[in-house]
Amino acid sequence: MKKELPWLNVSGGRMKTTLFYGPWQCRREFMNSCQTECARELLPLKGCMWLADFKFDWEGSLVLLPVPVKAGSRYGIYHCCCDYPTLPKAKKEVERKKWDGIRESFRQKWSKRFGEWPEEGDVSWPGHHIRDLWHGGDPVDPNNIIPVGPNVHDEYGRQYPGCYAGQAPWNTVGPDLPYTDT
Repeated sequence: MKKELPWLNVSGGRMKTTLFYGPWQCRREFMNSCQTECARELLPLKGCMWLADFKFDWEGSLVLLPVPVKAGSRYGIYHCCCDYPTLPKAKKEVERKKWDGIRESFRQKWSKRFGEWPEEGDVSWPGHHIRDLWHGGDPVDPNNIIPVGPNVHDEYGRQYPGCYAGQAPWNTVGPDLPYTDT
């Protein structure tokens, strides 16, 4: 799935964010990073899931020379399925209420930084917790939440258990870029 957000005026020009959604198998770089993360926590790595890629395009001009310039970058978002302990249901609900309490302000802050929080019709997309709440993910950490379309969010929910169980394809390395830009 691909979602292009509208251009956003930023210092020196304008920026557009394009969101690409998996889930895909992690490329080697992400899998290596997950091995390090899990080892740091003294937990075995069960799998790695590449959730999304954010592509940023920038157009503007140089400060010293009035020359038009275009640039861009990508940022891969992946989840390490370390063998994290799970929270009891009551504790998970407490964490979910923390998210519920900041959801709207979080979306507003995100929109100022990256472009409008995506919607389907008049309904805002869910905020997906990269490290899920059941496995101890921080419910209010801005680096742990991304906007995800409802169908993709449901698919993540179906695939996370397999990743945490160490099942294929999440326990093996995938391609460097599993999608096309077009």
